[in-house]
Amino acid sequence: MAQNTFHVPVLADEIVAFLVRKPGIYVDGTLGGGGHSGAFLRALHQAGYIEGSLLIGIDQDDAALMQAADTLREFEPFTVLVKANFEEISSVIESVCSKRNLAPKVSGILLDLGVSSFQIDSAERGFSYLRNGPLDMRMDSTAPFSAAEIVNTSAERELATIFYRYGEEPRSRAISRAIVAYRQKHGPISDTEELAGIIRSIAYGGDNVIKTLSRVFQALRIAVNRELDVLREALCDGIESLEDHGRMAVISYHSLEDRIVKTVFADQAREDWGPKGVALREPLKRGSIKLITRKPLVASAGETASNSRARSAKLRVIEKNPAGGSSEH
Repeated sequence: MAQNTFHVPVLADEIVAFLVRKPGIYVDGTLGGGGHSGAFLRALHQAGYIEGSLLIGIDQDDAALMQAADTLREFEPFTVLVKANFEEISSVIESVCSKRNLAPKVSGILLDLGVSSFQIDSAERGFSYLRNGPLDMRMDSTAPFSAAEIVNTSAERELATIFYRYGEEPRSRAISRAIVAYRQKHGPISDTEELAGIIRSIAYGGDNVIKTLSRVFQALRIAVNRELDVLREALCDGIESLEDHGRMAVISYHSLEDRIVKTVFADQAREDWGPKGVALREPLKRGSIKLITRKPLVASAGETASNSRARSAKLRVIEKNPAGGSSEH
């Protein structure tokens, strides 16, 4: 396989062990450079499942799709790569399966919610305060709405809300006030270095500056790409697209994402045992899923030592319950 310049896939062995159990349709909803998809396809091949399987890779980044096509070239007959946001996961699955006369139910789904190293390292994408570039932050570079629009057109209160809600930044009001004052004096803020300079001018020293920069840039990226709203929709639609006993794995990297994943999974797994005091042998309504991981899995010390990106990763896995059937099998 071609060298993957996007990033080393996090928790790849664990994800393969949870998801790849039979021939079937597998969906990588956050394809990136194809690292996880490559692990899926190799595992399917080694287990003798490849001939009955299909990997659907979804990404909205043209550069990612080009890299993934190269990375997965060896398994090209068993892959379909689609440019889309993973909030469209249901329609992508239905479209691909319809063209191949397959039932639109899948055996495994992966969502890796992190930004790839390639995107962060590309100055022209504007994701990082460490590299000067335009205030962009769009996952889909053809989308009309960039970070520049938010930073330069939002009112002070709107900016503070974004920084607090999506970055959990305690100095959100002071930062938004400084941005608006800078705009009024100097005009529009054009690049990441200029924005980082404004934040540094009012942030505390040392590690606090780095943490503040990280939180503000995270908040802008989430707002530009509607990441949290998209995530809720993708989780629910993904669960609906699973076949009986199919599994979904989700890797999150910060508390906002993990909280949403945990909440959606808990809601879908909840059973209705009726009013208190009424003894029932079985619940009135079973959950649509069961939790395979009760607590999130984290990367081993060995993996975090070789891949710093894995340090904040949390993996949660669920399994689809048969409709109207037992949650065990």
